[in-house]
Amino acid sequence: MSRWRPPPPRSTAIITRAGFDALKAELDHLWRELRPEVVKALAAAAAEGDRSENAEYTYRKKQLGEIDRRVRYLSKRIPSLKVAEGVPTDRDAVFFGASLEVENIDSGETHVYRIVGPDETDAKKGWISVDSPLARAALKKRADEEFEAELPGGRARFVVTSVTYGHRDQ
Repeated sequence: MSRWRPPPPRSTAIITRAGFDALKAELDHLWRELRPEVVKALAAAAAEGDRSENAEYTYRKKQLGEIDRRVRYLSKRIPSLKVAEGVPTDRDAVFFGASLEVENIDSGETHVYRIVGPDETDAKKGWISVDSPLARAALKKRADEEFEAELPGGRARFVVTSVTYGHRDQ
């Protein structure tokens, strides 16, 4: 049995202006501030002698690899992203960047979600990826329209209770 796995489906290369600026700031911080600090600490740990029993050296080497992996990803991802600015002409329908309140028809629970790019999702804030099953099913729906989404827990029915654009947290 091999370890090979097929690559995951490519995520949509769209992002909000705030998300784009945050990714650029993260790349800048990693490359100009954090990486040089880790390289200095790694050099100091390497100078201590036997590297095979040097926990500081091992830790810093691993940390440097994680930073380099993230820098490599961001360096490739940022140029491929398209920043979606402004609001759509039809502000009553759900599109990228919308905040929508939905009610689960079966349980009666209501949730507020914001549809953002895959690189800026945040479950605590209720920001879901435009690639998520819920967002895909909700796109182009209007207030009081019902839709179904295939979620990990099974099929669920929702109704859109409100759609808004423009956010405090952008």
